[in-house]
Amino acid sequence: METIRKLILGLRAVGFRAVFATIYASVLRDWDNLRFWGDKGKGKDQILKPGDLVKSRIKESGGYFNFENASLEVTFLTNDFVRLTWKPGEPPVPYAIAYTDWQRVGISSRQVSEGWLLTSNAMQLLVSGDGSVDFRDLQGNIIRTQEPPKQLNVGWETRAKLRQHEHIFGLGERAAPLNRLGGVYSMHNQDPGGSYGQGKDPLYTGIPVFIGVHNDGSYLLFYENSFYSTFTFSTDDFETIRFDGGMLRYYFAFGPVDRLLQNYSRLTGFSTLPPKWALGYHQSRWGYKSSSDVKEVVRGFKERNLPLSAIHLDIDYMDEYRVFTINHKRFPDLESLTEDLRRDDVRVVAILDVGVKTDTEYALYKDGLEKDVFCKLPNGKPVKGRVWPGWCNFPDFSSERVRNWWAHQYPLLLDKGISGFWHDMNEPSVFVAWGEPNLPLATRYSLEGRGGSHQGVNNLYGHLMNRAGYEGLKRFRPNRRPWIVSRSGWAGMQRFAWNWTGDIETSWAALRQTLSMMLGMGLSGVPFTGSDIGGFSGDPDSELFVRWFQLAAFTPFFRGHSAVGTKRREPWVYGEQITKIIKKYLKLRYKLLPYIYTAAWQASRYGFPLMRPLFWKAERNKKLLDIEDEYFFGDKLLVAPILNEGSRRRDVFLPDGKWVDFWTDRWFDGNQTINVDASLSTIPLFVQEGSVIAMETGQTMTIHLYVPGFDNEKEFESFLYSDSGDGYGEWRVDRFKVHCENGELTLAHEFEGDYQLPYDLIILKLHGARGIKAKINSHNIRIENNLIKLRKLEPVTFLIEPVDVYK
Repeated sequence: METIRKLILGLRAVGFRAVFATIYASVLRDWDNLRFWGDKGKGKDQILKPGDLVKSRIKESGGYFNFENASLEVTFLTNDFVRLTWKPGEPPVPYAIAYTDWQRVGISSRQVSEGWLLTSNAMQLLVSGDGSVDFRDLQGNIIRTQEPPKQLNVGWETRAKLRQHEHIFGLGERAAPLNRLGGVYSMHNQDPGGSYGQGKDPLYTGIPVFIGVHNDGSYLLFYENSFYSTFTFSTDDFETIRFDGGMLRYYFAFGPVDRLLQNYSRLTGFSTLPPKWALGYHQSRWGYKSSSDVKEVVRGFKERNLPLSAIHLDIDYMDEYRVFTINHKRFPDLESLTEDLRRDDVRVVAILDVGVKTDTEYALYKDGLEKDVFCKLPNGKPVKGRVWPGWCNFPDFSSERVRNWWAHQYPLLLDKGISGFWHDMNEPSVFVAWGEPNLPLATRYSLEGRGGSHQGVNNLYGHLMNRAGYEGLKRFRPNRRPWIVSRSGWAGMQRFAWNWTGDIETSWAALRQTLSMMLGMGLSGVPFTGSDIGGFSGDPDSELFVRWFQLAAFTPFFRGHSAVGTKRREPWVYGEQITKIIKKYLKLRYKLLPYIYTAAWQASRYGFPLMRPLFWKAERNKKLLDIEDEYFFGDKLLVAPILNEGSRRRDVFLPDGKWVDFWTDRWFDGNQTINVDASLSTIPLFVQEGSVIAMETGQTMTIHLYVPGFDNEKEFESFLYSDSGDGYGEWRVDRFKVHCENGELTLAHEFEGDYQLPYDLIILKLHGARGIKAKINSHNIRIENNLIKLRKLEPVTFLIEPVDVYK
């Protein structure tokens, strides 16, 4: 029945007239694979181990090790981050790599009975005579052992024994539990074909990076290899990774999880700080077919006093789905539309697909033919596939010349007032009646002049489209920060684009799944991600919609979106009671923007995800490693979403420390499980003691100070990042330190940067104690209802007395 349902949905989407053309496209793809690809990659593998170590040479920051059948180069990039390259094999074009200016790392080396031991200030690496590699801490405890890799006739295979109770996190976008142990995962980006649910693999964005955590420590492995690959983490404690081509190059980092992601992000690039509007609410639907539809939706938000930052245009704004065109009948004056919406502080985001319609009357296609930008088959003819416009050709984004050509198209929409872009169908995806919805394996690519096939470029394709778009936005709108959200990507995509989880089905199981997917993307180096609220393909009832909306309010990308043919899902369609709840979370999201913007700044500076698993900074706490239904949003907020139908209470595990119920101001001791209210209007939300959380309403900023009890031994630190919200002008970082001793609470404050806070009034409010007196520079300040009012941020001292906060 599920197959029949998906077939009907697919036919509805592409149209019954296109069915026979899609069948023909599938036959054509198979024929191209047969005549140009043949039996490549098939047949029995010829397995070749490295053999014995025959020659070694220690170099600055590492060494070279020649074996009978292979060679290994080891290079320490930092004391706790090392690159290992096994040859032979085709080296990767460094599309993932952003930073190469690593400084010399002083290491010691000595020959031991097993081989060579290289030691930095943070770790040890043992290269054994058979090609196995041990990664150890300075005490000699083994963190991970890589067995001697095997050369295959079509690539490499590497294997490692996992530790007892080891947890594996990452690997990009996976419809799987957050802990990947026990699964088999393909690195083979593709459209799953219609909406997907639990267990579907692969999906749109596989990233060959993972974090391992066990009793002796945590580590990160990143494989710089874009060929089709399979990662198997079997329940018999062995891990096997197989690549269908390329050399075997990987990076190993050792240390706490936040440091691991910082190292990985330094290598592959930190996310750029987004424009502040992108962190607000986005409304979208495949089915806003005209300017009048868009105006009606925006008017609905305005009339109900519901905040809105962006509205998205799906493929219906295009002229017969041709990319970089506008349907002037449906959108007769797009520039006026975007200008009108900007007056209400609403931006317009436009979708872009990669397929360029094969049409001699279409200017972009003709220009692409003249400039030779399209992917080809080995016989020199452009590759064709069917997508929304019909038969299409596909730009070869692995050529700098082609990326530049694509980048030059963005002004066509930028000049109409489009503020951001939504990259879709960029796996690349084509319509097929059977088999994988990909271009033929024999499709040829430039790879910056080196040449290569689809087998090594498929996983890179969306990443390189994102790069082209990002570079175009930087070039043609240099004073604005680029904003792109993409369905597909690869390692390093965070430099260019956000992510969303694609066409997930509408169900409670999908709601649970999307949380682990977003956390997994954060642990894969992509800090900005989100999901289609309510699921893409179905019609959520009011309860599922509310619970999904509540979760989404505490995710980086906050967007409502759904498929054509589904029921409308604007926040008011479920009736007054539900609209009231939705409004509560929309308003809260906008109040929290200073806090969320600070978390975005942390991501751009340190690589930290906005959504962080409960074991963040406490990865050896076994209680936290298996909790997948709670998370931190930024530094200070703990979110425990409701993920099961009918739930009106839930258990919440609180980590060490003291925690405050955001809604009731009731305090709880950590390291325990509590049972809390979760009525339909409530998502359990907690604040860590000692936190300083900034919230804004209009021109007023309220600083909420969650008193750290009366524990004299604790001091807490919080940050607040501010700027104008876009561009590259002045900025400011405020640093708060909270200390409480003998009934005196001190909020120390200092800042750097030249940006002036734009607020007319700053309110400082205490939670967890009663304020008796307040002083600034020895001058008494009036305190009333546990708050004081300021014109600017300054250090404050309070005389406080305890209250019963545990009621």
